[in-house]
Amino acid sequence: MHDLDDAVLAGEPAETEAASEGPVRLKRRAYERALRKLQVQLCHLQGWVQATGARVIVVFEGRDAAGKGGTIRAITERVSPRVFRVVALPAPTDRQKSELFMQRYIAHFPAGGEIVIFDRSWYNRAGVEAVMGFCSDKERRRFLELCPQIEHYIIDGGIQLIKFWLEVGRPEQKRRFEARIDDPLRQWKLSPMDLESYRRWYAYSRARDAMLAATDTDEAPWYVVRSDDKRRARLNCIAHLLHLIPYKALSVERARLPKRCKAEAYDDTLRDRRFVPERC
Repeated sequence: MHDLDDAVLAGEPAETEAASEGPVRLKRRAYERALRKLQVQLCHLQGWVQATGARVIVVFEGRDAAGKGGTIRAITERVSPRVFRVVALPAPTDRQKSELFMQRYIAHFPAGGEIVIFDRSWYNRAGVEAVMGFCSDKERRRFLELCPQIEHYIIDGGIQLIKFWLEVGRPEQKRRFEARIDDPLRQWKLSPMDLESYRRWYAYSRARDAMLAATDTDEAPWYVVRSDDKRRARLNCIAHLLHLIPYKALSVERARLPKRCKAEAYDDTLRDRRFVPERC
């Protein structure tokens, strides 16, 4: 089903490069070649989802700087945003805080022919909210108790639910945070909340462990992706996503450009308008 060179994903020695520290990492050329093959399959998946009316939710969770955003971009950059919808909700408003906890997430669930990707999700309650004290321990425990039941109803309603946890190590997270501090193009990605999450590494580890223990079920399992090497993580995650969905590449009739109608032809060159100066 998937036209992917396993050797590239595995990281053959000829296709890797040494990082300044840590294990060898996948070279950009090998990564881009493998990514293109996977993105072709994602386009096939998109056509199948539209044709069958399938509904899919993909949840991405993990520590700050684990690589969630880059993985989501790799999935979505070659497909339609009307089929692959990304949901990244801000902090809840006062009104939303008074609603049922799942209420604002359910509003974004997929209709037929859609894949919804949650860049963080209802699992905020088990992670950042619990660690930072935005919810009580009673609310956290209640969420962990009810979450498998809620996910049962989601799946029973015909939605395929796929959950990824991106696991980054302490040295790599430190390296990424330091890179954000030094790079003006990435400084916006480093918030006071990120810095506090860095300080509370072990509190997040305990929250992660409790979450996985309570919600890693046979019906809605967690798939853990090692993400110290971002390129490998993206490829492995996309390949597994494709493996989990029983799609088929549909035959599509090749489009042909029609002839332009010349019955009302005229000189349509734009003149005397405010053109942007060509500075490059």
